Amino acid sequence: MQSNKISLKQFFQYFKIAFTGKEQEFTSGSIRRAVFMLAIPMILEMLMESIFALVDILYVSKVSVNAVATIGLTESVITLVYALAIGLSMAATAVVARRVGENDIEGASNAAVQVIFLGIFVASIISVIGIIYPKEILSLMGAEPDLIAEGYGYTRVLLGGNITIMLLFLINAIFRGAGNASVAMWALVLSNTLNIILDPIFIFGFGPIKAYGVEGAAIATTIGRGTAVIFQLVILFKGHSKIKIGLKDLVFRVKIMFNLIRVSLGGIGQFLIATSSWVFLMRIMSDFGSEVLAGYTIAIRVMMFTMMPAWGLSNAAATLVGQNLGANKPDRAELSVWKTGGYSAIFMGLVSVIYLIFAPQIIALFNTTPDVVKYGSLCLRILASGYIFYGYGMVVINAFNGAGDTKTPTYINFVCFWLLQLPFAYLMAVTLNFGPTGVFWAITIAEVLIAIVAIIWFKKGTWKTIKV
Repeated sequence: MQSNKISLKQFFQYFKIAFTGKEQEFTSGSIRRAVFMLAIPMILEMLMESIFALVDILYVSKVSVNAVATIGLTESVITLVYALAIGLSMAATAVVARRVGENDIEGASNAAVQVIFLGIFVASIISVIGIIYPKEILSLMGAEPDLIAEGYGYTRVLLGGNITIMLLFLINAIFRGAGNASVAMWALVLSNTLNIILDPIFIFGFGPIKAYGVEGAAIATTIGRGTAVIFQLVILFKGHSKIKIGLKDLVFRVKIMFNLIRVSLGGIGQFLIATSSWVFLMRIMSDFGSEVLAGYTIAIRVMMFTMMPAWGLSNAAATLVGQNLGANKPDRAELSVWKTGGYSAIFMGLVSVIYLIFAPQIIALFNTTPDVVKYGSLCLRILASGYIFYGYGMVVINAFNGAGDTKTPTYINFVCFWLLQLPFAYLMAVTLNFGPTGVFWAITIAEVLIAIVAIIWFKKGTWKTIKV
């Protein structure tokens, strides 16, 4: 009988394989090994994505409190772009993973092309709106006139260049579905490296480059992401991954396009519900002043950084579900989810302890203004109280998406976010005068409920019969 223990030598061997992406088929062999091979690059990819946010906040916090608040308000709007990108990326991962599991590589490549076409079309519309109406967008979010005057350039550049966000998400989703998680990781490493180098140059100025202030953070981020997209396209066209695209593939395929739209609608709806809820919460928070808003923004950025490993694990679960369903192995798909969820819950539990103990010190690394530290640390502690549930819930929710069942998470999000979180947040924060604390508890309660409902629904097993 083979031992389940992994020696130190095996660990480093697995780590090396995971980094190089040599293993791309996960429908047989050890599930633990499969989770490891997929999760390591996916976790690093997600960490790289969140570093964008932390680096921007770190530098911009040296500009002004208004600049930090500008990022918070703009990010709450840009999450609507993320909703579309993530919704489409769910379809990409589900369809590509299913085709790979069926050993239909040509079908996977054709799906990849249609996803990219969809992304370019959607991003073009958002770019026009962002370039023309940045001041109006910030005003709708409740920004004060001085904040709008200082920060509208950030909003204009980030929304205007949103095609880099869209394509980075979508192409990485294609790589993940194919089992090429390491390629997605290296794309984020490239974009982050450039962002870290360019952020201080464009924010504070260097040589002939003038100081753009908070707008410079958006310029640096867009250049970094744009370069990573070029890297992704080179990999796709040069054929250094399982998915290979040639000029002959660059045609519209109506049947594939509509199948992707059908699968993605649930994903888009799912994240539009979630992100629109975050937008309304940010709108409530804006009534408590720039310092409270800045503390909340920093806390959410820090929280998102440590949630990225859980996102990486949940993406690994989605790929495992898609490939194993394609290979007609539903029981292996289910077991993969339970194991991955357990790993995620353990990690998030450890992080929650750190936040509960060191929240003020963590927030103070970004800004030492007393009210910013006070409300930022309070937010971090309350949200951390539900971290174990977040970790497990994220894996189970993304498992539905990996199976192509994007409708179930949409229903769960609708009930937990719109019917529970938003009314409860307003009631506690405004009507009962609990202020920002009411918003923080509303977030935690909703996320815990999502995890519980998702686990109960997942056990029903209806996701195993979804066709994509």
